[in-house]
Amino acid sequence: MYNFRPGTPLAAPEKPTVTQSVRIMSDMTLTNRTLPAWREYLALCKPRVVSLIIFTAIVGMLLSTPGAVPLDIFVFATLGIALAAGSAAAINHVADNRIDALMARTRERPLPQGDITRPHALLFALTIGAIAMYLLVAFVNVLTAVLTFASLIGYAVIYTLYLKHATPQNIVIGGAAGAAPPVLGWTAVTGTVDPHALLLFLIIFAWTPPHFWALAIYRREEYAKAAVPMLPITHGVDYTRVQILLYTIVLTIATILPYATYMCGPVYLAAAVILDAGFLYYAIRMLFDHRDELAKRTFTYSIIYLTLLFIALFIDHYLPALQRLV
Repeated sequence: MYNFRPGTPLAAPEKPTVTQSVRIMSDMTLTNRTLPAWREYLALCKPRVVSLIIFTAIVGMLLSTPGAVPLDIFVFATLGIALAAGSAAAINHVADNRIDALMARTRERPLPQGDITRPHALLFALTIGAIAMYLLVAFVNVLTAVLTFASLIGYAVIYTLYLKHATPQNIVIGGAAGAAPPVLGWTAVTGTVDPHALLLFLIIFAWTPPHFWALAIYRREEYAKAAVPMLPITHGVDYTRVQILLYTIVLTIATILPYATYMCGPVYLAAAVILDAGFLYYAIRMLFDHRDELAKRTFTYSIIYLTLLFIALFIDHYLPALQRLV
């Protein structure tokens, strides 16, 4: 019972201190978000990046055989590779939490926002990674599982924890993990590492540096703030623009090899020449036009470039079969 006399004015409620207010708000947030929404866990998997990985892996599967890919292999290989890629992405979120909080491009991710804790994110990553390995071993083949695991370790551990902070060539060396999906898809169907699959690997490997360095140019201040030794930070923007052009030339040569080795026909060649011309245009223009907006447009074009190039590979592969049906 409260003991006060009638007529005595009530004292004004005591205002909480700033610390108490923050604690109350934090408690309310934790109460309302005990179990983070599935969208936040999906965001840990970097769905836009993983979708391109899955797409190139699927094209690798389709190109590995003149006929249809067995449905069970297609389903389990796609799911296993996707979960492994998502696991690597989630581990990258955990490792880069501090950096992500400093960069405008990444500060809205679940961990910097406090939507998911690091232990929960790591547990999620390890869980889907284990599921991926089980699916690949049990329903695909051991070689695909081993190569997928190696790619996961290459990106999530070797690149994220070491290379990214150790050398401005981080993208070049670490790009091997990102270039693996077509090989994984091909191996899932054939059980072997075919030289033609390695050509697809080479294309993505050569594509990765100009793709990421264009991003690094227009985000260079954020990378500098986060102390990530990207090439524009360590060697300057002008030097990076030259390197983008040189790697684009290497990429152009690499994209001609599938036609030169009779892997693909004239439809693919025509598409590759047109797409390469576009990439070279942007790379050359960047030497003279130093606006960050152009670097951003080059980065965007590089994503469109790779998507259309692999669509061309798919169309060229199945065009003879379609012509026979007609």
